[in-house]
Amino acid sequence: MPAALNLLDPEVHANPYPHYAAMQETSPVCIVEPFGFYGVTRYDDVVSVLKRPEIFSSRAMTSMLGDLNPVPDALTLIATDPPVHTRLRALVNRAFTPRAIAALEPRIRKITREALGRMSSSQPFELIGELGIPLPVTVIAELLGIPGEDQQDFKRWSDDIVAAVGGMLSPDDYERIRQSIKEFQVYFEEAVARRRREPTGDVLSDLIRAEEDGLLLSAMDVMAFASLLLVAGNETTTNLLGNAVVALLKHPMELSKVRADPTLIPSLIEETLRYDNPVQCLFRQTLEEVTLGDVTIPQGAMVMPFFAAANRDREKFPDPHTFDVTRSATGHLGFGFGIHFCLGAPLARLEARVMLEVLLKQTPEFTFADANVDYLDSLFLRGPKRLPLICHAPSSVEEAPHAEAPV
Repeated sequence: MPAALNLLDPEVHANPYPHYAAMQETSPVCIVEPFGFYGVTRYDDVVSVLKRPEIFSSRAMTSMLGDLNPVPDALTLIATDPPVHTRLRALVNRAFTPRAIAALEPRIRKITREALGRMSSSQPFELIGELGIPLPVTVIAELLGIPGEDQQDFKRWSDDIVAAVGGMLSPDDYERIRQSIKEFQVYFEEAVARRRREPTGDVLSDLIRAEEDGLLLSAMDVMAFASLLLVAGNETTTNLLGNAVVALLKHPMELSKVRADPTLIPSLIEETLRYDNPVQCLFRQTLEEVTLGDVTIPQGAMVMPFFAAANRDREKFPDPHTFDVTRSATGHLGFGFGIHFCLGAPLARLEARVMLEVLLKQTPEFTFADANVDYLDSLFLRGPKRLPLICHAPSSVEEAPHAEAPV
């Protein structure tokens, strides 16, 4: 019988990595309690799950939402398998070309500099609330053509969709999220209808017009993509920034290296994705009985490939529990693997790079205002809820134009 990993154990929630390591040694395919799912922790096994959609189906992502799914009958990248996923991915890729992502850098840099310009040495600066949340929300909202006055609702919907997938909901939470999702549905039904009547230059209009091998997106399909962007485009970047700053402050020698050589920032980002991944795991469902290692998983079972555990597998990454900004973290699963590799990875990398560049440029020193970091209440996301920093006043020196360093 496989060993058990209890995700609701406060010790696991606070620091899951020793528990992942124990599972890798004794029971690499474990039982995830209290749900009875099958957890996969070794790198090679996780990759095996992710590259076999004919056995490990992504439809599990829809199952996890149940009746809180904002778009239950729609096609969505994260919850479809080939061949539908292949055509859908080719269609939505058109809105996320390298040129389109690169063009966002000046706007991202402006938002970051304005936010960090409010730092002062007289009071803590709450990095998550003041920068880590507003920046990706603003960028995704602007991509979708959502006006600024609606962005608070935008973030609330994002949080509630995440909670529907990865949290333990009380009856009050359940009813609140049901209402929130209804608001989301009404808002985007109206937004899609407006774009059909009067197309603009935003991503919603692009998706409505686009076609791939005869595949056209319905209004619900466009809404499904918007909901995916809400979650993936906001939560991942927010948690990536928070986890990177926490790791730097807990490893001052690594922070010194990056301050001395800012071209290490892309490497810092990849190491953060490996060392403390914002997305710890996702979900798959078996379409047939399958044996993984020495464990037989029945048909219809829910499987959780733990990206974060795989990223600390010593068979793949030497000295995996050491945070090293000079490490080559090639092959990490921070953005997934294979056909479901994160569509928004280039945008998340760009946003994180710019935020860290400006933070280190404008802030000669910063430390924890509170060394006790409280992490999100989520089964699959990891990042600090809040991150108050004690900072010196921002530098008054104008930031020099930046030439992008290679990743």
